[in-house]
Amino acid sequence: QVQIVESGGGSVRPGGSLRLSCSASGSSMSFYSMGWYRQVPGKQREYVALIFSDCTTNYADSVKGRFTISTISRDNAKIMVKLQMNSRQSDDTAVYYCYYRTYITTTPRDYWGQGTQVTVSG
Repeated sequence: QVQIVESGGGSVRPGGSLRLSCSASGSSMSFYSMGWYRQVPGKQREYVALIFSDCTTNYADSVKGRFTISTISRDNAKIMVKLQMNSRQSDDTAVYYCYYRTYITTTPRDYWGQGTQVTVSG
C-alpha cells in the first residue's frame, strides 16, 4: 500500500508564487510517475504536471513556462516531489491533487492525495 501526503497550498495574489509538496511512501516502492492534477467545482479533473522515474517531466500547455515539477528526494521506500508555481493566474484556482502511479507486474496502480486548495485572488 502507498501512502500519499500533500502539503503547501493556500492563497496568493495574481503573479505570485506558491509551492506544493507531495510524498509517496510504502514498502518496495516501484515508482513510475508522480505529479499533480487539479479540479474546480463543476469541471473534470485536469492534468497539470508529471515527473517520471527517468526524471523526464511533462506539463499541461496551460502551465508550461510557469510551473516546475522536480524531485526533492527519492529512495526505495519514499519519494518526495514539489511543484513550484510561478506567475499565478486566476484560472489556476483549484483543488490540486497529488497523483502517484506504480506498476504491479504489468498492471498500473494509481494513488491520490486528499487534495489541497490553491486560490489566486486579489
